[in-house]
Amino acid sequence: MSVLALDVGSSSVRAQQFDERGEPAGELRQEEYESDDPAEVAAAVRRVLGDEEPDATSCFAHSLVAVDEGWNALTPILGWRDTRSADAAKRLAERLDAETTHARTGAFLHPSFWPAKLAWLAETEPETFHRATWFVSFADYLRRAPPDLPAARRRLGRRRLQPLTSLGMASTSGLLDLTTHDWDEELLSRLGLDRERLPRIADVPLWSDAACSNAGAGCMTRERAALMVGTSGAFRVLYESERPQPKPGLFLYLADGRRVVEGGALSDGGNLYEWLERTLGDASGSLAERDPSDHGLVFLPFLGGERSTGWKPHARGTIHGLTLETTPLDLRQAAYEGVAFRFAAIADLLREVREVVATGAGLLHDHDWIQIMANALARPIHVSGVPEASLRGAAVLALERLGHEVAAAPIAEVVEPRADRADAYRTARAQQQKLYEALT
Repeated sequence: MSVLALDVGSSSVRAQQFDERGEPAGELRQEEYESDDPAEVAAAVRRVLGDEEPDATSCFAHSLVAVDEGWNALTPILGWRDTRSADAAKRLAERLDAETTHARTGAFLHPSFWPAKLAWLAETEPETFHRATWFVSFADYLRRAPPDLPAARRRLGRRRLQPLTSLGMASTSGLLDLTTHDWDEELLSRLGLDRERLPRIADVPLWSDAACSNAGAGCMTRERAALMVGTSGAFRVLYESERPQPKPGLFLYLADGRRVVEGGALSDGGNLYEWLERTLGDASGSLAERDPSDHGLVFLPFLGGERSTGWKPHARGTIHGLTLETTPLDLRQAAYEGVAFRFAAIADLLREVREVVATGAGLLHDHDWIQIMANALARPIHVSGVPEASLRGAAVLALERLGHEVAAAPIAEVVEPRADRADAYRTARAQQQKLYEALT
């Protein structure tokens, strides 16, 4: 037997068959897209799937789409990169107890999450907010978005068929109570939102990319973390927990009825790499024999605002120490180190972690960056041999539901930290922390 897994990423769609051991059993199908229009992205998904329906789906987290009764999207996909709700998040934090909200939901009052986006939408586009029949994630939108939308509207007529979502996808919205496994009453009241305008939570084979990335890379215990660099970045653990207890600075989402995803997220990852390529042009050259003392720069990688660990959406990227001798290679190295130091700050809060597995297209192709990660974290980095961790993870979680035991995720190599660079990295990390505290 085999399962067809679907992974909807923030810039591409992938699908592939996997056998009962979680091994690829067919060709990878893939299509890139550059759109925030829900219908256009759904069309890209249908082109990848053809006439087939997936047995398991992984999808980017935190997205919000407002839809009307006929399932017309009233907004674009409002994703984690859309920070227009930063001021709304700040006002929510002034009216709510931010710490208790985080304790209940595992999420922060931050523009990445639904509460801020909904408050912003109600303030800036009240007509759209009130016209919307439902507020859903893109993954939920996709489950009800057929190829022929006009025909679908005719079939639906005026029936209010409440959409479905999974526990894991609902939790990444920041609007779910971790204890009751239902939409959070206090946030609903503050937002003036009826629960009937949200999806019904059900047992469906749909998971966030956070849970799937860990599952696909074989990181499914407190002791084994996935260090992922895709468009953004994340350092996460996936484990069983009967009483989820969020830690300061870290998110904690339900992955399903018995497991949680815990960790931190960075807004700068592969997108920072692309910014460097676009801005610096030719910054090629080996970083193998360089350490932070070679350039004298301190880089705060908040070009997309800050998420972990301070969750300050108004934070901005900073480069300190520029001179007339600074080169493009210096800037690339400092940027890589800056991201690595933010990962180290997250890792410090996950004290149970004993092994780190690197995954994600934004990292696996760059050995220099992996070495910098190992140096900054002062621990070995196990480089995943799984090219598409989120895609495989969706298959792994689906196969688990069917009672199958999957094969272990392969490791391609282990990159050890350089002992001779330890002092330079400790000094550079302390300098970044000092600048971070001064500016944020």
